[in-house]
Amino acid sequence: MIRRYLVIVEGRVQGVGMRGFCIMQAQMRGLTGSVKNLANGMVEIQVQGEESVIDEFLTVIRGGNQFIRVDDMSMKYIPVIKNEKRFTYGH
Repeated sequence: MIRRYLVIVEGRVQGVGMRGFCIMQAQMRGLTGSVKNLANGMVEIQVQGEESVIDEFLTVIRGGNQFIRVDDMSMKYIPVIKNEKRFTYGH
């Protein structure tokens, strides 16, 4: 079943390559959506795809890398966007 989530990520997530990391991880898994920095220092991810694949994606994002540190992640369901083709930088 295709789902879409709005995910807000807190921690050391801006100025550390978080958006590029998200795009790469989503594209590797065939997910669609977007990622953008928020004015409050958090990052917003909208991700769409099979629920099990989204779970895998979010596990990797939660783990971060040597630069990214995720302290908290909140998520909620949002409506699926039909015919969305890519995972990109949000506006």
